[in-house]
Amino acid sequence: MRLIFSYMNKFEELGLGEAIIKAVNDMGFETPSEVQEKAIPILLDQDTDIVALAQTGTGKTAAFGFPLIEKIDSKSRITQGLILSPTRELCLQITNELKNYSKFVPGLNTVAIYGGASITDQAKQIKRGAQIVVATPGRMQDMINRKLVDISNIGYCILDEADEMLNMGFYEDINAILSHTPDDKSTWLFSATMPREVSTIAKRFMHDPVEITVGHKNTGSKNVSHEYYVVNSRDRYAALKRLADANPDIFSVVFCRTKRDTQKVAENLIVDGYNAAALHGDLSQNQRDLVMKSFRNRQIQMLVATDVAARGIDVDDVTHVINYQLPDEIETYTHRSGRTGRAGKSGVSMVIVSKSEIRKIKSVERIIKKSFEKKEIPSGEEICQVQLFHLASDIGKAEINHEIDSYLPSINEVLEEFSKEELIKKFFSVEFSRFHNYYKKSRDLNVVNDRDRESRSDDGSTRYFINVGEKDGFDWMTLKDFLKETLGLGRDALSRVDVKENFSFFNTSSEQQETVLSVFEDFKMDGRKVNVEVSKDSGRRSGGGRRRRDNDGGGYKGKRRSDGFKPKGKKRFGSDSQSGDNQRRDRRKRSDRR
Repeated sequence: MRLIFSYMNKFEELGLGEAIIKAVNDMGFETPSEVQEKAIPILLDQDTDIVALAQTGTGKTAAFGFPLIEKIDSKSRITQGLILSPTRELCLQITNELKNYSKFVPGLNTVAIYGGASITDQAKQIKRGAQIVVATPGRMQDMINRKLVDISNIGYCILDEADEMLNMGFYEDINAILSHTPDDKSTWLFSATMPREVSTIAKRFMHDPVEITVGHKNTGSKNVSHEYYVVNSRDRYAALKRLADANPDIFSVVFCRTKRDTQKVAENLIVDGYNAAALHGDLSQNQRDLVMKSFRNRQIQMLVATDVAARGIDVDDVTHVINYQLPDEIETYTHRSGRTGRAGKSGVSMVIVSKSEIRKIKSVERIIKKSFEKKEIPSGEEICQVQLFHLASDIGKAEINHEIDSYLPSINEVLEEFSKEELIKKFFSVEFSRFHNYYKKSRDLNVVNDRDRESRSDDGSTRYFINVGEKDGFDWMTLKDFLKETLGLGRDALSRVDVKENFSFFNTSSEQQETVLSVFEDFKMDGRKVNVEVSKDSGRRSGGGRRRRDNDGGGYKGKRRSDGFKPKGKKRFGSDSQSGDNQRRDRRKRSDRR
């Protein structure tokens, strides 16, 4: 009783009412987190805008959820609070948590609005009365356009995971949504990092906000250690398997950049005997729910996910985060590593990189203000040793099933000729052979081939050969556009595009080398494999520049790739539709990251 009284007093000291305290007690919360201690008193006592920066997994939902519930008039049916979140999973997670927080508040209704579910059913829930609406920006904008929801009278707007929403390209949606809200509302912005875009939205939509920072801006959790492993590009998947085998109790999230890589890695892991599954935007809502249920129940040991899909993962026991590929945006690493080391537990964030990506590690270190430890991929012998002792430990901890007692005389008769030592060896040989046979001739993955050094130009870029050219209907402009869209690279990421009759060359920064080679690993166009290799040509010749002046667009002869992309002529680039084309390309790029 003393413990309960003590912990209740800690929340009561924040100014929370009886209904919230009762819910807190019922859920077993023991101590307010730092962000809760800082934010809740301010939000309860003042009608103010606030910017709260805190690492993922620090209790931000309660930090804004408790004060919001206190301020809502549950006797009124109008919508008074709007919470915007980046993904369906996070939207549902916030909704469920708010329902738990408000279960002792009569008449308070929280409704989730998100894509992938019936918009008609969601509109009916709103019409019945929803004081709090939790929504993804895209579905919210759709419902506003259809006049299915009214947010003209809200008093509170919460932007949760603001940095991720902006990183996903929702700035225009947020701008449009907020234009339908009152000017005198209170805006609460919660974010794990503070990139320039978040500062911009704070200045535009908020009035003299109070800023709360837990730890330092953009830093990672203090409970997470960071490691990186350097391998050849071709050995990335083999390295992932070794890291999993070297940690037999691993319960992990494996991050890939694209939906395609996510699905491919998950399928390979399943074929190789691992309890794995993919989580990305191409799955239906029902499929995603089933995957997350299996993951929470630990039926899945390795969840392979895109950054966007993983925003809704709220599991406290994740032991490892494995960055199969580093994210395009450095700040995204903070969100990834925040999937582990939650609720006071320790966690490990691993990064698998090629030599060309090592510089990115230094950039991440500056952002999260933590140092990475360079580690070696375990050898086959080391993995066998780990697995052997893990098996012995499991046997030692196993409970005896006495239902086998009746069979013991017959078993003893079969095994009576063997000594204790021989029996142990035989038993472990049966259980252990798979690992031993697989790893007995394994090579050292840490030996990195330096052959790629000669392909780098003096300016730090890499030159590539690609087996398409003028005969495929490309000139330098249409090829550059094709490469930008296929690779998901920025406007200035490609240079020195030189198109020949049967093949072409192009340059990217050396940091993008792994991305370029992996995207074109199994790529086909019109049923023909498109081959991209690192070239020894430095790209310093002047031919590329002359070709740019001679070919100002046009030239595509009507061939179409198997995925439907069709480069077009100069009319596309010189017309008024250019900005629309760019926006559509941006949306496709964002979609591929989900």
